[in-house]
Amino acid sequence: MTPRVVRAATQASPLDQRTVVDLDDEVVEVLRGHLAVVAERAVSSIIEEVPSYAGALSGPMGATIRNAVQLALGGFLTLAGRGSERPPMAPALEGAYQLGRGEARSGRTMEALLAAYRIGARVSWRDLSRTAVEAGIDAAQLSSFAELVFAYIDELSAASAAGHTDELESTGRLRQRNLERLARALITGAAADAVVAAAERAAWEPPRELIAVLLPESQAAHASTLIDAHTLQPVEDLPGVPEGRALLLVPSTGSASARTRLLRALRGTSAVVGPSVPWLEVVRSHQRAVRAVALGEDGLVDADAHLAALVLAADPDTRADLRERVLAPLADQRPSTVEKLTETLRSWVLHQGRRDAVAAELFVHPQTVRYRVQQLRDLYGDRLEDPQFVLEATLALA
Repeated sequence: MTPRVVRAATQASPLDQRTVVDLDDEVVEVLRGHLAVVAERAVSSIIEEVPSYAGALSGPMGATIRNAVQLALGGFLTLAGRGSERPPMAPALEGAYQLGRGEARSGRTMEALLAAYRIGARVSWRDLSRTAVEAGIDAAQLSSFAELVFAYIDELSAASAAGHTDELESTGRLRQRNLERLARALITGAAADAVVAAAERAAWEPPRELIAVLLPESQAAHASTLIDAHTLQPVEDLPGVPEGRALLLVPSTGSASARTRLLRALRGTSAVVGPSVPWLEVVRSHQRAVRAVALGEDGLVDADAHLAALVLAADPDTRADLRERVLAPLADQRPSTVEKLTETLRSWVLHQGRRDAVAAELFVHPQTVRYRVQQLRDLYGDRLEDPQFVLEATLALA
């Protein structure tokens, strides 16, 4: 058995001083008869609530994990049954330890694994306790049963955390360095052959497309449990990442449904989501996400929903020059007149000359609009009908 697990198995734990449950053999057998169903429900809930496990729990691997969950629950029932001798925990701890190592090798975070443990414990307790009550256990036994469930899960999750840490310490550091180099190569626009070579060194399978996501550093760890396990999450500073923000490069198929799933997973965060682009071009997604951060919108921001604002904010100096040129004919007017005529000109071009719409937006009488537009015609002449001027005024005043 792994040395770290041996130490864990011999150290004091909640199970060493556990409250004795002493379930009747008949109750234990009834509960054993439900283990397959309980394990299936636990795994289904994990898939639903921790998206990074969806692919890992399908096919042969899914069957293996379902069987492991069922065996762990069986070991728990042995602990809960009658008998003066406590069954050994070492096999269960070793299995949990190796599970943690495997999760580290497959690129999933410890946060995702611990979330899976919490969900599995909740679902298992709900189903097993209902069955136990139906089988006739009393309130005192039910309380002890609950204590044992969560102490048992604490033991297993601690062993998995140790395995995850050991794997990262032994093999993960090199891979993490390679992933950092890959992320830097992608964000700095390195040559395609250099990026491909970096992906190969990191043993990272390139997706069809990538989406850059910028979010507060405090939200990054939780968000990483909700999205694709192969997401690149560099921890070192990268050029162009705003202060206090973390960068995620999320794999995508490029479909609208994939983007919808990502946005749904990030609800409740302050993430700014760039466009989905071919993976070698993710610097474009990153740059647009950075510009979208500067818009100052609150909550979850989909950059694709703010394209017009991003275009208008792309070159503020040029836009200021354009605005000055568009409003040049008003230079000799009084400040109050300039303000009124500017807002009228803006509304006039945006509403394509519809007087009633302009009046409604400005909260003035249509006759007032007529008077102001006549002033504009006197100042601008035929330019009010020139498509090029209308375009420039729209951009300058939008």
